[in-house]
Amino acid sequence: PHGPSQNRWWVILKTRVDVKESVRGQTIFIIQTVPRDVNTAIMELLVMTYALKTSCAKNIIGVIPYFPYSKQCKMRKRGSIVCKLLASMLANAGLSHIITMDLHQKEIQGFFSFPVDNLRASPFLLQYIQEEVPDYRNAIIVAKSPSAAKRAQSYAERLRLGLAVIHGEAQCSESDMADGRHSPPFVRNTFGHPGLELPLMMAKEKPPITVVGDVGGRIAIIVDDIIDDVEDFVAAAEILKERGAYKIYIMATHGLLSADAPRLIEESAIDEVVVTNTVPHEVQKLQCPKIKTVDVSMILAEAIRRIHNGESMAYLFRNITVDD
Repeated sequence: PHGPSQNRWWVILKTRVDVKESVRGQTIFIIQTVPRDVNTAIMELLVMTYALKTSCAKNIIGVIPYFPYSKQCKMRKRGSIVCKLLASMLANAGLSHIITMDLHQKEIQGFFSFPVDNLRASPFLLQYIQEEVPDYRNAIIVAKSPSAAKRAQSYAERLRLGLAVIHGEAQCSESDMADGRHSPPFVRNTFGHPGLELPLMMAKEKPPITVVGDVGGRIAIIVDDIIDDVEDFVAAAEILKERGAYKIYIMATHGLLSADAPRLIEESAIDEVVVTNTVPHEVQKLQCPKIKTVDVSMILAEAIRRIHNGESMAYLFRNITVDD
């Protein structure tokens, strides 16, 4: 009971795994998608892996289409690299191999002490553009920020299309957020040795949002790896409309679409959002008919088959560029 009235209870949910048949000496594939409750999914994966390890499974391979916490792969001031922590936890639990798709940064593979097959969704998205976007030859590939330019360039080169880049931010980036380094406020000591005098850093000024490239009279296709909070994409669509684009598509591998994303997409200038089924988003599709799904289960199934039979994975990476 909690509180003086004793009419409320704490509910503690625990994960327990029982392996109902012998897995001794076998290769086990654990397929774990990541629903809304990310932390529960991670704990389930860790407990399942450890249960199989203690049951003497030979190899335990995790099939994780969307690897959670992949955006937290760099040190942010007083933060932590959660992605590396998760990689260490999975290794300690007993995983010996991971199959995933479109890691946020390819360097994440270096966090793991075992092999990682980072599959690509770009062939499926490129095929969708060629087959489902009317008059795609009149399209232009757009990077919503300079950091996404390499991915956009890769798409543009294979489709033989032009490239545009949106430069400038409407809101503060993570690097500009107050991080508490000046609390309590710094007070210069005027007595004694002044200490080391460092040069003052110039304040960063954000440029106004501009589009580098001509999108007038074109179909604008914005490509990215993750679409979660859609405010940036909505702002990008508005500026592209102002510059003359008459139709706007968003292409992304992982459609997290959290919070009010379906409503914001429905009310925006975006015509269509195309994502793969690495993350469940059936509810979001019911709320917003602009969201379309591309099935990538075929490549995941083929990866499982090839690993099980000891075949080369090179076929799955043919015509894949470094910037995909």
